Amino acid sequence: MHEYSVVQALINQCEDIAKQNNATKITKVICKIGIMSGIEIHLLKVAFDTFKEKTICDGSELIINEQKLKLECKDCGYIFETDEIRYYCKKCDSLKVKVLDGEDMYLMSLEME
Repeated sequence: MHEYSVVQALINQCEDIAKQNNATKITKVICKIGIMSGIEIHLLKVAFDTFKEKTICDGSELIINEQKLKLECKDCGYIFETDEIRYYCKKCDSLKVKVLDGEDMYLMSLEME
């Protein structure tokens, strides 16, 4: 389960940001996770709750915003979002699409004290 290593990297990133801002506690962690990121959200939450203890994130709340797959058609220029795992244009059915969002995980913001 790679969610454990993702959580460890997330906590390390939170600690670095807290240090840079002279914070002693993180109360909220907000992330955006794309549906094609390969991350199981419920497993990530369990891993975060398990590993946050005795870190700067102890007691913090993890908020996850799920990002749909956002695509741009290279043929007709149509930009759209979809919950489906589809890499073709909804408008013209072209297979020439560019992924704009939905394949990654981002730390969006932290609430710190």
